[in-house]
Amino acid sequence: MADRVITAQWQGDFRVDVHAGRFPLRVDEPERVGGSDTGPQPTDLLLAAVASCMVLSVAYSARKRNLHVHRIEVTVGGNYDGQRFRSIEILVATDADPDVADVLMASAQRVCYVTNTLREVPEITVTHTAV
Repeated sequence: MADRVITAQWQGDFRVDVHAGRFPLRVDEPERVGGSDTGPQPTDLLLAAVASCMVLSVAYSARKRNLHVHRIEVTVGGNYDGQRFRSIEILVATDADPDVADVLMASAQRVCYVTNTLREVPEITVTHTAV
């Protein structure tokens, strides 16, 4: 079994209830594509995972170096190419001194699990079982 397991259950139309540990989350598609817009779409969750992991990676990197950073904001954009993102752009804004920011960004990129996973594509296996 995998180290981490997330479950998702179809709720009709394009609605899905996801359980990430003890945290429930509704996933849906926008109305313009047939969903009911009751939650973020899966691709937005991917970008949210990138953004949140990068924020945490910058915070971790600062703490590890005893640097005091009070504000970290990350904006992530994805550019589609058919059925996938062709590129993902990450903008990190902090109140860190400019000379320290480069060190933090380099460290954050090394420890961000989500971007590291996207850089080195994992093996994906899909199997089926009856419910």
